[in-house]
Amino acid sequence: MSEIDEGFYSRQLYVLGHDAMYRMGKANVLIAGLRGLGVEIAKNVILSGVKSVTIQDEGQTEWTDLSSQFFLKESHLGQNRATCSLQQLSDLNPRVRVSAHTGPLDNDLLLQFQVVVLTDSSLDDQKRFGELCHSQGIKFIVADTRGLCGQLFCDFGEEFEVLDRDGEAPASAVIQRITKDNPGVVLCTDEQRHEFSDGIKVSFSEVQGMTELNSIGPVEIRVRDPYSFSTVDTSAFSEYEGGGIVTEVKETFKIDFKPLSEALLDHELLINNDYGKIQRHNTLHLAFQALHSFVKKQQRLPLPWCQSDADVLLDMVRELNTVAQLEQLDEAAVRKLSYTAQGDLAPMNAFIGGLAAQEVIKACSGKFTPLQQWLYFDALECLPEEEDQLTECSSPAKGTRYDGQITVFGEAFQEKLERQRYFLVGAGAIGCELLKNFALMGLGAGEEGHITVTDMDFIEKSNLNRQFLFRSQDIGKPKSDVAAKAVREMNPQMNITAHKNRLDPDSEGVYDYNFFKGLNGVAAALDNVEARVYLDGRCVQHQTPMLEGGTLGSKGHTLVVVPHLTESYGRDQSSSDKAIPLCTLKNFPYRIEHTLQWARDHFEGQFKQTPENVNLFLRDVGFVERTLGHGDAEALEVLGGVWSSLEEMQVGGQRPTSWKDCVSWARCKWETVYNNDIRQLLHCFPPEQTDSGLPFWSGSKRCPHPLTFDPNNTTHVEYVVAAANLYAQIYGVNGTRDFASIREILETVSVPPFTPKSSVKIHLTDKEMKEDKTKDSDDAEKARLEELKGKLASPSLKSSAMQMNPIDFEKDDDSNFHMDYIVAASNLRAENYDIPAADRHQSKRIAGRIIPAIATTTAAVAGLMCLELYKLVQGHQKLSSYRTSYFILAVQYFVLAQPRRPQTFQVAGKKYTLWDDFLVEGRRGGQQEMTLGDLVEYIKENYSLTICSLLYGPSLIYSGQKDRLKLSVSDVVKMVTKKEIPPYKKMLDLMPSFVEEEEDCEVAPPIRYLL
Repeated sequence: MSEIDEGFYSRQLYVLGHDAMYRMGKANVLIAGLRGLGVEIAKNVILSGVKSVTIQDEGQTEWTDLSSQFFLKESHLGQNRATCSLQQLSDLNPRVRVSAHTGPLDNDLLLQFQVVVLTDSSLDDQKRFGELCHSQGIKFIVADTRGLCGQLFCDFGEEFEVLDRDGEAPASAVIQRITKDNPGVVLCTDEQRHEFSDGIKVSFSEVQGMTELNSIGPVEIRVRDPYSFSTVDTSAFSEYEGGGIVTEVKETFKIDFKPLSEALLDHELLINNDYGKIQRHNTLHLAFQALHSFVKKQQRLPLPWCQSDADVLLDMVRELNTVAQLEQLDEAAVRKLSYTAQGDLAPMNAFIGGLAAQEVIKACSGKFTPLQQWLYFDALECLPEEEDQLTECSSPAKGTRYDGQITVFGEAFQEKLERQRYFLVGAGAIGCELLKNFALMGLGAGEEGHITVTDMDFIEKSNLNRQFLFRSQDIGKPKSDVAAKAVREMNPQMNITAHKNRLDPDSEGVYDYNFFKGLNGVAAALDNVEARVYLDGRCVQHQTPMLEGGTLGSKGHTLVVVPHLTESYGRDQSSSDKAIPLCTLKNFPYRIEHTLQWARDHFEGQFKQTPENVNLFLRDVGFVERTLGHGDAEALEVLGGVWSSLEEMQVGGQRPTSWKDCVSWARCKWETVYNNDIRQLLHCFPPEQTDSGLPFWSGSKRCPHPLTFDPNNTTHVEYVVAAANLYAQIYGVNGTRDFASIREILETVSVPPFTPKSSVKIHLTDKEMKEDKTKDSDDAEKARLEELKGKLASPSLKSSAMQMNPIDFEKDDDSNFHMDYIVAASNLRAENYDIPAADRHQSKRIAGRIIPAIATTTAAVAGLMCLELYKLVQGHQKLSSYRTSYFILAVQYFVLAQPRRPQTFQVAGKKYTLWDDFLVEGRRGGQQEMTLGDLVEYIKENYSLTICSLLYGPSLIYSGQKDRLKLSVSDVVKMVTKKEIPPYKKMLDLMPSFVEEEEDCEVAPPIRYLL
């Protein structure tokens, strides 16, 4: 890989980094076996961007392949699997060379590769090729799924070097104080916790006084509490005076792997992923070996749901245990493995395939910690909960595309799957993977079944790296349309409708009461918490099950929400602790994140908000009065910005009439923010200032210095070029990138002189800033406001003015000057404060709030969500059958656990949960609608509760007003809210308070009132 295509790999680069991707670009990978698991691994590895992938398979397409091999069609039956899949796999990523090998595996073939993956292989082949790869330094991976059980093994040879354990950015903290002691104790500032862990190594920089720490190499630390840690002996060092940053030093390390034949005997090498299943996974380690012996002897897998075959397999496992000496075998799991071993399930392959592909990436790049060395996974809870129902799963295969699934669950379950009506919200990365799984499973593919998918986004180039249903020719098209078309090609029986609606209160006319009541479930493939919370609320309201999943780089989570059994997704728990204080952004930045947010705020203010305000002023006569209602401080800022944007520069305004004016504005802006503002700050707080005897500029307050404009400094000129062009765009003036002509204009620009003023007040805290904003303005400010009102009331100002062009920030277009401006603006401010600069790539992630993403995690998340879907369709009622998950593929960390039960609360001595409500039909038996008095009476009669108040949204519609009791409920709602109830609104959510409630009872079940 000579050059990394940053447009295509954008989101993955933030997971792996450039160096790891350059190393991957040299790797040739062999993937043997192209059934469902093989194609899943191949898809993820090809999308990740290795040099080449060779897919090997001697076999012909069979009916059972179609239940999980998404690139095979009925027309491919009887043809070679690798050959039939080649074109589709090649189309995923033209940057990767993909070829097919239809002959057998042999030593000469394997020696051409740096990484070899075996799927659907015999134990003899695994041992033979494992020995060869181990001796030749070839990274070796075995992946297998059998029905509802899966296996993964890695051998990366001896002394495999891990260059980055977890891919996390090194933690850093600002120092407050260091003791002279043995060991020395470092106290960090209390702005935020230090995030260091015990035993890591750190380096020190910018420490004043105790400068010895700046020159010693990485040292180990011991964490004392979230704000301090101990380090080396500092008793002989100089006295600490102030300042200093401590940064984690990430070290490389080496791992020795055992070859497969040795690792088979070592149970210590099993990685746990579900702590309730340790015994089961130890048993599966033996059961998979026994399965290979069974196949070798019988020349077939155990027959589906065959008792005698299960007995034979169990005897084999017991025999193996005479050596392994496990205290207890999970015999039921062995039987179920035997019953379902012929099954081939898309969700299992998606999960194990995601994990296996991530191991390939680790093998190629040295990034992240590899699996050491075995992982077993099962989802046997997907089978019927009651033993007597298991016999219903037994159905002979009969030549349909779902045979691989029918083998496990039976014909009746398949028909039930096909009757499902599901709503998928989001057709991005997880959405594409879910739709692929839905198509393979046949979800909603029967006569009564249906899938509705909605996504308001359009396809961009950066999507193609993990949203695998899209190709470059689809860029600019709606995601939902293209995704729906792609899965119809995978399974022509799919009944799917694509919408382009955002899911929010505005679309409740489409996704109304009848829509939700017609659903069996909802799948959330969303990328923000706010939308998840809203969708979760709708599902609770309509008692609809929900599957939810999300990713962040190599981290993934899944949640299943089952009415009356589990808790729901719940309210937005994300704390605002991470929000950067405004005074930090304005005057006291100490991290690159602060300068980037500052640059982004400047972008929004200058190039979006002010032009929008001007356009509002020009078309809305009430704009000035409305703005004055927001307080004098805000009105001065907003109206001042509007006036100066409308007045030409020649008469004291900011409106340019030429390109030269735009360059002049940008140059003067540079002077204001990087020189004048800093000089003013230092005038108010000189470098030597103290506060309560301590230096003012210490801890997280970094003392800045002003910059002097230099036309030969690239960053200085880049700022002017970007700022001038953006300024020109909002006024409809033509700009240029020609540096030489811009430098010529710069020579003619007159920069006004500046003298710091003693009257300027600089806020030290956000509280001070808030208090000042709400304070009454002084006479000078009031006079200025009156003057502005007069100027803006001038008819000539409006008549000569033109609409402006507000700019929406777009991070992925390198030609639009947006990121040019952000990078230059942020790095210049970083230079003011001696903060290390950030390159364009890093700046784009932080300022663009990009969520790092990679196909492997997405595939694994969608696989786990669809395993929970099986359970929902089965109608499981036991909490122990379901799983929520959290995992980090980078370090093979898994937590699969039972969901939590919903919390209970009491009203008048009776227990309720969030799933409980008081459902009331407003028009019973076709009669006229009940009055508010009828409703109060109905609740009293049926639930022995007396309503004392009712809320509809934020509106208090009843709190004892007798006159309202005679009106119909909907009339009361209309009267109080002063709004009509939309015709699609079939249910009103009313929040009651009851006389009988305890004083400390904050919640009560809602009244769901059907119109």
